[in-house]
Amino acid sequence: MPRVHLFVALALSWTPAVEALPDTDACRLIQHAISRSSDVYYPGCSPSCSNNYTSDIYHWSEACMRPSLCSVEPGTAEDVGKILQILGSTRTPFAVKAGGHNGNPGFADTEGVQIALSRFSAVEYDAASQTVAVGPGLLWEDVYAALETYGVNVVGGRTPGVGVSGFSLGGGYSWLTNQHGLTLDTIVELELVDPSGTISSITQESNPDLFFALRGSLNNFGIVTKIVFQAYPQGHVWGGLIAYSLGQVEAVHAAVVRFIQEVTDPKAGINIIHNFAAGQTTIGVLTFYDAATPPNGLFDDFLNIPSTENDARTKSYRELIATFPGGGGRPNNRTILHSVPIMEHSAAILKAVINETIFWGKRLTEVVPEATVGYGVEPFLSNHFSHNTAPTAWPPSREVVTSPDLIQYSWVSEATDNLFLDSIRQSAEQLMRVAVADGQRRVADASPYLNYALYDVPIERLFGDNLERLREIKARVDPNNVMALTGGFKV
Repeated sequence: MPRVHLFVALALSWTPAVEALPDTDACRLIQHAISRSSDVYYPGCSPSCSNNYTSDIYHWSEACMRPSLCSVEPGTAEDVGKILQILGSTRTPFAVKAGGHNGNPGFADTEGVQIALSRFSAVEYDAASQTVAVGPGLLWEDVYAALETYGVNVVGGRTPGVGVSGFSLGGGYSWLTNQHGLTLDTIVELELVDPSGTISSITQESNPDLFFALRGSLNNFGIVTKIVFQAYPQGHVWGGLIAYSLGQVEAVHAAVVRFIQEVTDPKAGINIIHNFAAGQTTIGVLTFYDAATPPNGLFDDFLNIPSTENDARTKSYRELIATFPGGGGRPNNRTILHSVPIMEHSAAILKAVINETIFWGKRLTEVVPEATVGYGVEPFLSNHFSHNTAPTAWPPSREVVTSPDLIQYSWVSEATDNLFLDSIRQSAEQLMRVAVADGQRRVADASPYLNYALYDVPIERLFGDNLERLREIKARVDPNNVMALTGGFKV
């Protein structure tokens, strides 16, 4: 299921609006309606029950953790249908948590009914069709571990801690994207429970409108309870983290520019991390090659720069993902993401990224010493949108090809939320200005990557010319607007 997102339209505050809950006790109605495959948990219940409740409302960003009326762990798609029917009829606010890796408050958390999809945890490989059916309650590292014995893989997340469904339905950038496209491009079927409770298998042939809409619009049309992906052969890979001190930044950036300009091998990839924490700025390069040994010299520019850490070697794909920095923030921290679409990672863009890292790192840690500031440069080949010609909800256009550069801030106290939100917006705007001045004028209108986008990015910018079609489909599938009771980028 899409990691559910609540669009909080607040200009100055990050705290989700507190909704008035109905008199009807939706939790009790759900408890009586569901089968023995599912359970409802309440705050303050017995220790074993309380552990489930706590786990269900837990999210990687503390800003997204709110006490709910109850949590529900459905175990079947039929029970998901009953739950949606009750929530719709009682108009009870709800949220859906799959991996719990969304940083926007109210997108996957609620003061109403928290649905946790943790029981949808199957991984089923079909050798005949070369497909893999995956439950939305899993993290990508779970999927890779299950598939390793078969020698196959799917186009999934690049770091540990990231959930399957929100990542997939929001786009999905993978180490395999240069070869096969976005994760949503490799989806061949989805099991959808729509707001009326109806369970359907959605494919290009069975329902082209919903197949278009579900791939790239997150949670607007119901709850996805299974995703079937195309599978690809997978052997050992080469890669790992190479870390550098700030003194090597010019050499690292020069190596990055050369790599982007000269390397066209779709099996190769890099991701550059700029971090400021505890008064120190560091640079890390995540390296990847989809074979046990890369071609001679391919990564020599990075390997020849003096490093503080070098973990690049031959590994299984599962081992590689496990060694990369986690996709989550630090424990007990409030974390927010933002995205800047970039067409070309020139020297000017890289210089601006390190300048922003140092500037905002120093400024914000003067107020909150424990804060961390991170900027990810995530280049992909210029043809990575071309692997799929069928339309998808996101990206709204495949003519302007961008890469999803990331800004990530973490801090401790709710009292400084607005400081960090204002800062991340200003930084994104500055990087956009630099890109436009660098000749990348079309990025000003390009759609940011959904899974990194800050909660207040206008819906028109996210979905562009696809928005009208999405709204027409939404009116047919959800005429009572049940999915407006949950969060996200609402069409």
